[in-house]
Amino acid sequence: MRSIWKGAISFGLVTIPVKLYSATEQKDVTFHQVHREDGGRIRYKRVCTVDGEEVPYSDIAKGYELASGEVVVLTDEDFEDLPLSSSRRIDVLQFAPADQIDPIYFAKSYYLEPDAQGAKPYVLLRNALESSGQVAVVKVALRQRESLATLRVRDGIFVLETMLWPDEIRTPDFPFLEEDIEVRAQELKMAESLITTMESDFDPSEYHDTYREALQQVIEAKVAGKEVVAAREEEEAGPAVDLMAALRASVEAAKKEREGEPAKQKRAGGKAKDEDKAASKRKTRKSA
Repeated sequence: MRSIWKGAISFGLVTIPVKLYSATEQKDVTFHQVHREDGGRIRYKRVCTVDGEEVPYSDIAKGYELASGEVVVLTDEDFEDLPLSSSRRIDVLQFAPADQIDPIYFAKSYYLEPDAQGAKPYVLLRNALESSGQVAVVKVALRQRESLATLRVRDGIFVLETMLWPDEIRTPDFPFLEEDIEVRAQELKMAESLITTMESDFDPSEYHDTYREALQQVIEAKVAGKEVVAAREEEEAGPAVDLMAALRASVEAAKKEREGEPAKQKRAGGKAKDEDKAASKRKTRKSA
């Protein structure tokens, strides 16, 4: 990984120099716009809508459109006096329980690595924060944008998670929230039973992007000159007419799936034992 920012965690009178890295990457299949006839790339020009001339990047400024349609043009000088932190500090503002911060606020995650001289205070703050069971609420400026963020510990590393500001969170305003919708006690109990039946420890490795995998296969088939066969689409079930019956059927299906897991594991274990026995026999014959 390559660091994208250097700065320091400011914790009281303690300064911890750190490097910042993107903690996530979008695994997506990217495409270019091309000419269907010859595969040539489609390019876009920066053209002024007033005179129709192509504009070099050096002559492009930022413009803010008013409600009247008029545009206010801002220059680099206009941005120089703004109160945006340029000290490259991650200022610790407070410490708070993690469960007090709604995940809807989180925007992007970054890893923080200590510089050589910052390793000891980094580990000190990491251990203290981890034992407290809290997260640090901080303020940081990245890419000309000041953000709130949290510092938490994951696998021995500080994770900086930038946050949205409160006025950036939309208020849900849906008509059904004002309706008096009655849920029967039996329906609630059955729904809770379904949740209990499907409850298990979360293992992210059990899930994968089936669409991306299928798309990659289509591309590979194109490259190999094979015929691309469209996958059969499964019919989506419509909304349940009898909610109680649907819940009951869901619980039964979940139970059957859960009961089948030990059998699968047993078969997998038996297969592994058979393979070990076969390997042992081959080894014995070879030594003889």
